[in-house]
Amino acid sequence: MVAFADLSLSFLFGLSGLTEPDASSGSLDTRNVLRSTVCEQIAANVSSSSVLYYNGSSQYTKDNYHWSSSSSQTSKCSFEPATTEDIGIALRILGETQTQFGIKSGGHATNAGFSSTSGVEIAMYSFSDIVYDSSTQTATLGTGAIWDDVYVALEEYNMTVVGPKITGIGIGGIVLGGGYSYLTNQYGLGIDNVVAYELVMPNGTVVNITDSTNPDLFFALRGGFNNFGIVTTVTVNTHPQSHVWGGLITYAEDQWDAASAAIANYSANVTDPKASIYNAYNYVSGVAVMANMLFYDAPTRPEGIFDEFLSIDAIYEDISTRTYVDLIQSFPLNGTSGLRSVFSSMAMENVTVPVLNMIVNETLTRGPELADNASAVFVTYSVDVFLPTLYDHVDSPTAYPPSRSQGYSYIEIYCGWEDASYDDTVFDTVDASSEYMTEVLTDYGQDIADVAVYPNHAPPGTSLEKMYGSNVPRLQAIKNDVDPDNVMALTGGWKF
Repeated sequence: MVAFADLSLSFLFGLSGLTEPDASSGSLDTRNVLRSTVCEQIAANVSSSSVLYYNGSSQYTKDNYHWSSSSSQTSKCSFEPATTEDIGIALRILGETQTQFGIKSGGHATNAGFSSTSGVEIAMYSFSDIVYDSSTQTATLGTGAIWDDVYVALEEYNMTVVGPKITGIGIGGIVLGGGYSYLTNQYGLGIDNVVAYELVMPNGTVVNITDSTNPDLFFALRGGFNNFGIVTTVTVNTHPQSHVWGGLITYAEDQWDAASAAIANYSANVTDPKASIYNAYNYVSGVAVMANMLFYDAPTRPEGIFDEFLSIDAIYEDISTRTYVDLIQSFPLNGTSGLRSVFSSMAMENVTVPVLNMIVNETLTRGPELADNASAVFVTYSVDVFLPTLYDHVDSPTAYPPSRSQGYSYIEIYCGWEDASYDDTVFDTVDASSEYMTEVLTDYGQDIADVAVYPNHAPPGTSLEKMYGSNVPRLQAIKNDVDPDNVMALTGGWKF
């Protein structure tokens, strides 16, 4: 799942050094002294192929950059490891000195501190290789790569992978957190397609994790993020990929009723797993506009399958037969980059017109409210429609979702704003909207109140039980076994 937070207005409307001790107060800041020393200690012990950078260098800036300003911090230094051994050395030093650290794959996390730190920022860029194995039809991906590069690399083999729907997303968050895709109805989540992880454990040991070598860790890593060490590479199944049909179509507010009816009819009647739609009701800089993504995994769509959408008077339409890479890259990269950001999501059993009317009302009520009270630039309520069989594509259990007995479609909220002083206002409003919609869905007879929240779109403060349900005790036991010294608690994210 991903909100249309990365769409710019032009597309919606169819317009063409070492840290020095701080002596300013008359005494030394011992935290700065410690962390500077830790940076030096890492630099002195790792190989020459791994590099540390300090504030003032362009690479330090790149290493610390995050898509959302709310998740960005200024680290004492950044570390780009080039070998698994060097990662192990760094982890041992960080653990011994109890120094906070961050692990950055693509830097698309929104929650504060989830992949950033005021300590040592570990940027995985040196692990960016993409290797396709035609004999097993798998690809091994470095977690410093982004999915755009994977799609491009596999295109020459007429293969692809289950990855995100937009550009600029890193490997790590998908293969460790979930991964909803245009291909999910056919092949499941991104984590469902993982075959193996290369993991540097908190004690520095490098291990290959598969369902047969270590079923507990294989279960935990698929949805459990960075609690168990640092993943350097992941091997995933690939799938044959021809040209696809699809693209973006946008509607003005006066066409929302017709578009909502089309969404509801699609959800009720289309069972073809090659088809996918993604729909966003947006309030952007004071204007209401809807963006819909239509997708079919073949060069031509079956007759009639998207006719209702195409018959609605549109502001903008960019739909054609194209490569899968072109489809992904047809959206502007990180159009909301630099804003503070929050996501929230909730499940739906059925996508009906009354449900969509509720979402429209929330968009047109909360959008102006957030614009007026928090100077919000971008408010989106998205509808991600899936088949109820989307969770049936994996043979062994995963940390997320805790139950696969039924698949759901999802509502996703995104808000982008600029001023940190409005953080609490935005969080409170998004929480209130989520709670309200959950209550309404329940009143409509949808049994969704206890459906697991998607961790990649969970707002700050979400409990582990809300995301991982009955899996929490098992995940905590695995974490304690793998990391008895609690090294991975020194980095951000959802902590077991």
